[in-house]
Amino acid sequence: MDDQVDHSRRRLLTAATVGTGAIGVAFAAVPFLASWNPSARALALGAPVEVDASKIEPGQMIKVAWRGQPVYVVRRTQDVIDHLGNHNGMLADPNSENSLQPEYIKASGAARARNPEYWVGLGVCTHLGCAPSSAFERRGEFQLAGVDLGADWPGGFYCPCHGSKYDASGRVFKGMPAPKNLTIPSYVIGANMHIMIGVDDASQNA
Repeated sequence: MDDQVDHSRRRLLTAATVGTGAIGVAFAAVPFLASWNPSARALALGAPVEVDASKIEPGQMIKVAWRGQPVYVVRRTQDVIDHLGNHNGMLADPNSENSLQPEYIKASGAARARNPEYWVGLGVCTHLGCAPSSAFERRGEFQLAGVDLGADWPGGFYCPCHGSKYDASGRVFKGMPAPKNLTIPSYVIGANMHIMIGVDDASQNA
């Protein structure tokens, strides 16, 4: 009788132990399997970013994050736009032959933009990845953080890390540490100057 009770207890304890272990493995596997799926943050980093550029004042810039990088959206003044082609001789790559940008941007020439009034580009210096500062005022002895950009400064960007200078289209000047113009991502401009960064015409129509 006692032997039968002991055997029954052993079987019950064994079954309980196995069952508990199986449940534990199942619960442990859930976060492991979930880690195979991309996180919401990872999906967000690659997702397009929408900017309401209509709220930007002339001569001002806003910064947004796209794929973990800063993107500058600048509303250029008419004065800056009118003089974009006047300083090509000062630039290392005025026609952006060796720069990263969509073909439709390259076709826009000195403006490097789908709309000359609005410039969109990565705020990442092509030298060592610092964030250039904006310096859009075109005339006069322009000073930025104690640095004299010169009387012939056409307006643009200055990298405080190693002194690279770019014009208002993100084109790098000759003799700078930066080897290339600032990169321009794919983007489209929708109604009411809403700019969608990270998509192009093909994906927009897909």
